[in-house]
Amino acid sequence: MNEEFDVSDQDNIEKIKNFFRDYFSKTALWIILLVLFALWAGQGIYSIDAPEVGLVKRFGKHVKTVGPGLHYHLPSPIEKVIPVDVKSIRKIEVGYTTVSPPPNPRYRSNKEEALMLTGDNNIVHIEFAIQYKIQNPENFAFNVINGEALLKEMAEAIMREEIAKKEFTSIITTGRGELAQNVYEDLQKLVKTYDTGMMVENVKLQDANPPEPVTAAFDDVNSAKEDRETYINKAEAYANEVIPQAEGKASQITNKAAAYKQGKIAGAQGDVAKFKNVLSEYQTGSKEITRTRLYIEAMEEILPNTDKIILPKDSSGSSVLKLLDLNKMSNQTESTSSSGGEK
Repeated sequence: MNEEFDVSDQDNIEKIKNFFRDYFSKTALWIILLVLFALWAGQGIYSIDAPEVGLVKRFGKHVKTVGPGLHYHLPSPIEKVIPVDVKSIRKIEVGYTTVSPPPNPRYRSNKEEALMLTGDNNIVHIEFAIQYKIQNPENFAFNVINGEALLKEMAEAIMREEIAKKEFTSIITTGRGELAQNVYEDLQKLVKTYDTGMMVENVKLQDANPPEPVTAAFDDVNSAKEDRETYINKAEAYANEVIPQAEGKASQITNKAAAYKQGKIAGAQGDVAKFKNVLSEYQTGSKEITRTRLYIEAMEEILPNTDKIILPKDSSGSSVLKLLDLNKMSNQTESTSSSGGEK
């Protein structure tokens, strides 16, 4: 009897153990599954920062674009979110690399990118930067594989094309602004043509110099050109000072000559008018009077400071008359009076 009781009790205990083992194992499995599902579903919560937008893809296909804030999407592998910064201005460097940013910047030159061939078969060292931002995030994310690398290659190709059209001296002196503007316009057209989703903001030339082996010789040439410009400016300043003075003197002489000319012309015209008047009088019948007047005027002009006595002819034709010179007598009387007074 005792043996049978012991066997039955053991069987019951085993049954109870198996019941609890089966029940709790299934419950735990469901709990674990629920916890795993909650963790998987929680991965769909995400946030987009202020300068960004979120591109939501479902099984690799773009389905929507969301703005900044807290959002939810079906977790991977069903949906995936690609954040794209559309506000910040980005920069690509060609010909150099920034080692450390300001306030203590350091740069490293890349000669393979910086050395370019000019239109007059010279080598120039060009370093420039492209500033851009994302205008169309969908095209930027899905139309190009590496947008930054593509933009850098396009910018370098356009710059080399523009450099090949210009002369060396123009590139490193007065033509830098025009060069940067041309590259900007051509690059902007190219990124639109390929629907890259990028927009070029600016192209800045950081450095445009001759290669290092010829820098010293180029500096000497520049110094000589500067001296030449200095001498030219001094000469132009001297010319600007002297030429107006010479022009003033020339104008003064011209005016005097014109006045002298007009005076001579007026005098000649007066003499002509006078002669015509005399001629008119002469032709009207007073020939003797005119002849006498001309004679007297000629004598006054020939002997301006000499006492002159005119003896007209008498009825017999003789011009010798007894003359009582009152002026001479008056002068003698004055002399006699002066002599008597002195005694």
